Amino acid sequence: MRRLEPGLKAGRLDAAEYAKNFSDLHPRLGDHEALVASDRCYFCHDAPCMTACPTAIDIPMFIRQIATGNATGAAKTIFDQNILGGMCARVCPTETLCEEACVRNTAEERPVEIGRLQRYATDLAIDEGRQFYQPAASSGRSVAVVGAGPAGLACAHRLAMHGHRVTIYDHREKAGGLNEYGIAAYKATNDFAQTEVDYVLSIGNIDVINGEMLGRDFTLADLQAKHDAVFLGTGLGNVNMLGIPGADINGVADAVEFIANLREATSKGDVPVGRDVVVIGGGMTAIDAGVQAKLLGAENVTICYRRGKEHMNASEFEQDLAASKGVTIRHWLQPKEVAHHHGHVSAITFEYTHVENGMMKGTGHTAEIKADQVLVAIGQRLDPLGLDGVKLEGGKIAIDADGRTSLPGVWAGGDCAAGGKDLTVSAVAMGRDAAESINRSLAAAAAGVTAVA
Repeated sequence: MRRLEPGLKAGRLDAAEYAKNFSDLHPRLGDHEALVASDRCYFCHDAPCMTACPTAIDIPMFIRQIATGNATGAAKTIFDQNILGGMCARVCPTETLCEEACVRNTAEERPVEIGRLQRYATDLAIDEGRQFYQPAASSGRSVAVVGAGPAGLACAHRLAMHGHRVTIYDHREKAGGLNEYGIAAYKATNDFAQTEVDYVLSIGNIDVINGEMLGRDFTLADLQAKHDAVFLGTGLGNVNMLGIPGADINGVADAVEFIANLREATSKGDVPVGRDVVVIGGGMTAIDAGVQAKLLGAENVTICYRRGKEHMNASEFEQDLAASKGVTIRHWLQPKEVAHHHGHVSAITFEYTHVENGMMKGTGHTAEIKADQVLVAIGQRLDPLGLDGVKLEGGKIAIDADGRTSLPGVWAGGDCAAGGKDLTVSAVAMGRDAAESINRSLAAAAAGVTAVA
């Protein structure tokens, strides 16, 4: 077995290896494959898969449409509820949502491939440029959407359908939010995130202003003065810090930034990776960072989580995927100190943990793991910049059932809002539903009556 050179190195693999490692995780089904997969659906009348979908897509309907050769109709059925259905087909944990609820599991322990069928239909429609929607007659009203992630894009698209003029303000250079910057490269290949953004915006009535940040370049008051309503879909802009001795040593990095750099790199070979990589965390970000470190050519990748396997936010499918790529997952370990050699991380010390009286506690026993790169994935939190006067709840923006915040005329949704579940599909649902509430409010205002929820 070859022994790699220690330290952060770019170009550990040749071009063919990078291409293979970062190829599409679940390639699109072919026409015949889609027909065979759709034929397994029972087309349940009271479909549990549909109930399990946060956006309530009529799953039996779109699968029946595929089975009868109407993939275009299937795409519209999907987009009617989830305009970002293409990305959701790629990144949603279908194994714990719609596919887990599939009745095929009972008899065969293998669900209908709902996610791949959804991708089949939506990809065909996007590739063919099928635009199913157009703006209604102009309402004469404008809405500001802060954040061009899944919640913001879904909200903007639905508002445009209702005839409102929408301006999206986003602090990054490109729209897409976590779909563009935070998804593992092998889950969304060939710049699909931007392809989908272009498709969403093609409805018209939506302008995007990039490089503009709430609290830095404009205030909520500015937006309220300029627009008739505001939607906040800012996501979670701050990352939780490691907070242990040595956490600022060279080689210790934020896993979210690592993933973003990899996604935006012109070539995967330009991204440096260590020989011995340790990832701290138990969610999807930790899994994505760990797997991609291995795919970049790291020799040893270890994900360390402070609780047990059953407590990890990452699904069992994702944990198994990591293991299949050669990533080791260790549980009941909390980080205590980062060691260094000549200013660069050389190892990290962990303390073993256990649960005592319902509380996680350290045992006092420690273990050291060699590392020349440490990626921290211990969660993100709301950046409160620019949210003066907005009530928070549990560290997120407080909203009612319709997405209204404590400020009149301001709505919120997605990860930044209370109830956000760190899922693209949930963010889409919250953005879409907030748009419907905004539309009702604007229509009521135009009619001179009080809005009804």
